[in-house]
Amino acid sequence: MIPASGTVVTFPSGATTSTGTVLHTADAGEGRTAVVLDTTAFHPVDTAWPDQPADRGVLVRAGVALPIVDAVVGAIQGDVLHLGRDVPVRTGTEGWTFVVAHLVETGPSRGEVSEGTVSEGETVRIEADAAYRTELSAGHTACHLASLALDAALSGAWRKDVPLDALGAPAFDALAISESRILPDGSRDVYRIGKSLRRKGFDPDALADLDGVTARANERLAEWIDGGGEVRIEADGPELADRRTWVCALPGAEVRIPCGGTHVSSLADLAAVTVALDVRPVDGGLELVMTTAARRRAAGGGDGSAGAAAPQDAAWR
Repeated sequence: MIPASGTVVTFPSGATTSTGTVLHTADAGEGRTAVVLDTTAFHPVDTAWPDQPADRGVLVRAGVALPIVDAVVGAIQGDVLHLGRDVPVRTGTEGWTFVVAHLVETGPSRGEVSEGTVSEGETVRIEADAAYRTELSAGHTACHLASLALDAALSGAWRKDVPLDALGAPAFDALAISESRILPDGSRDVYRIGKSLRRKGFDPDALADLDGVTARANERLAEWIDGGGEVRIEADGPELADRRTWVCALPGAEVRIPCGGTHVSSLADLAAVTVALDVRPVDGGLELVMTTAARRRAAGGGDGSAGAAAPQDAAWR
């Protein structure tokens, strides 16, 4: 049965478990089956901007826990389900239905075909790895804060008026970003500084004092974390394709950024967020790499022992 409506998602509220009905299954190749439910707490990797990886976890049916090896956005038009990178439109495109496709191994390669078979109409339970979700949520919140802090640190580098970010600074992050990856307790963002950005008015000489830019960004981040503001996700509706917005209370301002990822519920959950910057020459210009590290507070309000290590790079899906 092809779903007539999009998947209801509960991960925006922080849920890591859910119970749902199997609406559709499809062969996803390589011994995998795509399982579409009416409701899920499982966060999939986005098709258009795959910055946050999919959750890790299991699909439990008939007492058997099947590892979910990936979760992707599925798009339906008519009776055709497109998966992940094969989705030809952006999430939310009118005339399409968008779902979460949980990929489980049910083919011969798993050796448990009968146990792994998932049938339409079944009720199953989704269990996402809560610890991994927490790490990614901390990393995603830190990523947003770092982008705003970088914009502020580079606000004097512009010779022309350009679009502004959510706090009113020239939007370097939005204008220069080429890659972004949310990591456990951190993120890695890559910015391209070439002819296009220079024509918009950005002065690359502002990066000559990289230590100064880094210090200004980290000073701003420390101020925001010390504020311990509330973080929440506002959603226009319950389905995967409904617009969601990250809302964060900062000292003197409330910032709002469209975002489909997961986040901590308060900046008080973080003991510190810091960035490290590196610039290297590339064909036609420069590349700025920002590595962000978040240190979470331990249960009970402490800031942990040694804290989280600096995040390491990870391969794109």
